[in-house]
Amino acid sequence: MAFQYWNEAIETMPRSELESLQITKLKEVIRRSIRSPFYKKRLAKTGINTPDDIKTLNDLKRIPFTTKQDLRDGFPYGFLSISREEVVRLHASSGTTGTPTTIYFSRDDLKQWASFMARCIYSTGCTKADVFQNMINYGLFTGGLGFHAGAEEVGMLVIPSGSGNTARQFRLMQDFGTTVVHATPSFLLHVESKMKEEGVSRKSLCLKRAFAGAEPYSEDTRRRIEELLGIDVYNSYGLSEMNGPGVAFECQCKNGLHIWEDGYIAEIVDPETLENVPEGTRGELVITILCREATPILRYRTRDLTGFIPGPCPCGRTHRRLYRIAGRSDDMLIINGVNVFPSQIEEVIMAIQEVGNNYLIEIDKEGVLDRLTVKTEVTPAMFMDDTRPLNALKEKIRRTLQTSITLNPRVELHESGSLPVSEGKAVRVKDLRPRDL
Repeated sequence: MAFQYWNEAIETMPRSELESLQITKLKEVIRRSIRSPFYKKRLAKTGINTPDDIKTLNDLKRIPFTTKQDLRDGFPYGFLSISREEVVRLHASSGTTGTPTTIYFSRDDLKQWASFMARCIYSTGCTKADVFQNMINYGLFTGGLGFHAGAEEVGMLVIPSGSGNTARQFRLMQDFGTTVVHATPSFLLHVESKMKEEGVSRKSLCLKRAFAGAEPYSEDTRRRIEELLGIDVYNSYGLSEMNGPGVAFECQCKNGLHIWEDGYIAEIVDPETLENVPEGTRGELVITILCREATPILRYRTRDLTGFIPGPCPCGRTHRRLYRIAGRSDDMLIINGVNVFPSQIEEVIMAIQEVGNNYLIEIDKEGVLDRLTVKTEVTPAMFMDDTRPLNALKEKIRRTLQTSITLNPRVELHESGSLPVSEGKAVRVKDLRPRDL
């Protein structure tokens, strides 16, 4: 197999040179971080007051971990290290309390992000001759615009179709000869299941590759998509705190995700002891970003569970590879690619006067897509001969939840005392989706 590189000098750089580059970039990140209100205080407590206080990569361990709660506490500008006049974009992700984690970008930050995304896309064999259809959400979510910019950087024809509406997706694929798509794995399966219904034959499509991400999926699911659609599917990894997509990506070998170490310093720690674990051992991924000036983040606890794959990759890239993400060390749910915390749902429904004291969140499958059902008890006064108030309440809950979590849930109303009550800690979530092993 012939491999192609977006930046061969960087992608195949000897490890010693790559680590020297990381130290140089880390010093620059420290210099920027001291300008932000949060890190100015935090770094001073560690005795790191200037970039010269960093001598080796091991000095990074002197810095405490940064958490999602730190980012919320610093909202809105506690992590900003440049003037607001230099900021050209922000992205945000929702949090458990309604306070988002907000990341800012300078013009140079966006250029660097696009370059890393181009490297990811190009590593799978794509070229400017491809037609790229981006079937994922745009907006504050980083996935849409991140892939869009990277594909344009490669020179591909980009179709910003967004998510949903499979009939329209098929029409665009057929009209413009789409060769590459980006979507959640569940939506890719949904697209395949709708082909017969929409009267679309595989021969009428030019699809060759798909980039799948935003939700965890197994190797079996990847193989199923590849077999059903007759394409190559590549796994991607990113998170909004680290720009979004483009942190790590599979090359054509599909044997792990290369984390771009000229843009990120990655550590794997034991989630309990927070000590570094040996290579090959799985633990929690911790990342320091080296490729963003507006919002530097040091030693961020991603809560994602993975590990470094030992040994070199046949593609010739020297950047280390990550195992497929095995799950998270917190309680966040990923439903059709959208991050949802149970406490977000509780916050919404418990603010509605007619709702009772007990509720249950269920996630299962409807076809190949995830289905969210929120079951809640209501006050006895709501149950009467006239069903119109109940229907109005159900619609109110559904609409309010959709506004908060961007998903359209099913809502079930139950009489007071009819939902199961657990002894001890309440069981609020039942994830009934089948687990691939």
